[in-house]
Amino acid sequence: MHDIEPHYLWRDEYTAEEDARSPFFGRQYDEFQFSQKVYNYYIHPQWDSFGSATLYLKIIFVDYIEQYAILELIGEWNDCLHNDIMFLKREIIDALIQEEIYKFILVCENVLNFHGDDDSYYEEWYEDIRDEDGWVCLLNTLPHVEEEMQDTRLQSFINFGGPFSDINWRPQKPKTIYEAIEGLLQTTTKRLY
Repeated sequence: MHDIEPHYLWRDEYTAEEDARSPFFGRQYDEFQFSQKVYNYYIHPQWDSFGSATLYLKIIFVDYIEQYAILELIGEWNDCLHNDIMFLKREIIDALIQEEIYKFILVCENVLNFHGDDDSYYEEWYEDIRDEDGWVCLLNTLPHVEEEMQDTRLQSFINFGGPFSDINWRPQKPKTIYEAIEGLLQTTTKRLY
């Protein structure tokens, strides 16, 4: 897992540590010190911790004019034992909503497991953004992760699965990804708001 870096091809357009409006503004990274782990596996030092013991992320792009953010996640998303959604919502999402970000793309292809619990933080997130025509979309969730999310009934508050499960986003520019997701949400009945 230590070889899996956050997406870096957009770093010439955006870096969270240089964005004064980002929750990670001013953060410095040691490229040689591997200290963060998912279970017993070290992860690349570019991933950001936000309070979860098993889930890390990287804000890889934010557009304050179009009001969207693209985040990449790695690890185990465990609401049951660690209440990861609480940390994600309070430490990252709330900070971005305060900066008028209402559309969220979360790349989940490196989320290895999901363990659901209460859906109240997802509902709160939905309530926080729906009046602003906002949405949350998870890209490329693994099938077993998607099943657990469906079992937890998260589809009532966030978009995932179906057309969002196999998107070749890496070679694209952020705006292209955003426009593609926006287009998919307008043509599918899954749009939530």
